[in-house]
Amino acid sequence: MKFLVFLGTVRDSSPPRPARLGLRVSKACIECLTSRYTDHEIELIDALEYPLESIFKPHFAYPKSKAPTTLNELADKIESADGFIMISPEYNHSMSPALANLLNHFGSSLFSYKPSAIVTYSAGQWGGMRAAVGMRTFLSELGCLPVSAMIHVPKAQEVLTEEGKMQEGEDQTAWFNYLGRAFNQLIWWAEASSQHKANINPHQLITDFKKTPSDRNAP
Repeated sequence: MKFLVFLGTVRDSSPPRPARLGLRVSKACIECLTSRYTDHEIELIDALEYPLESIFKPHFAYPKSKAPTTLNELADKIESADGFIMISPEYNHSMSPALANLLNHFGSSLFSYKPSAIVTYSAGQWGGMRAAVGMRTFLSELGCLPVSAMIHVPKAQEVLTEEGKMQEGEDQTAWFNYLGRAFNQLIWWAEASSQHKANINPHQLITDFKKTPSDRNAP
């Protein structure tokens, strides 16, 4: 299986708190995944590495072969992935605008029929859990249905070092068991989905939304 880890923050500093808490969380998630699930391919997609145009124009709005190279490459990665780990801070009780903006550049057909896992974090005590509630709806609309187990990391700066390692006094096994609950569900659903798609192509069974909103209308 191939999984993409989306890090949905583009702030390279956040005084007075430590910079880029999300990068710590993503590194810890990747270490957990690569150490416990050695048969799978894991790749980080950092929103900070995708400077998008100030005027919103999604990948599917470009004429064929005219989209920017970075968008084409990411579209190919999304299409070839079997599942996703979506990592977001919390902004006004909602998911990161940077993550929503990046994901909105791609049609839902690239994400559809693949599972996702929600990971949120914060410098405070709630771990971004309120953002996670909204992410369920967002990811479901993309078609990458989130698994039931979610991951929340409160006071991330006290849990993880800048390298994504556990701070002194933190129990790595306990944390990886916590992360693994969601990742186990993600991998189970990804494998089930992949096997079923090999027998029945969902894009042929349920045609993708391609042209007009009326394709979804009731008679």
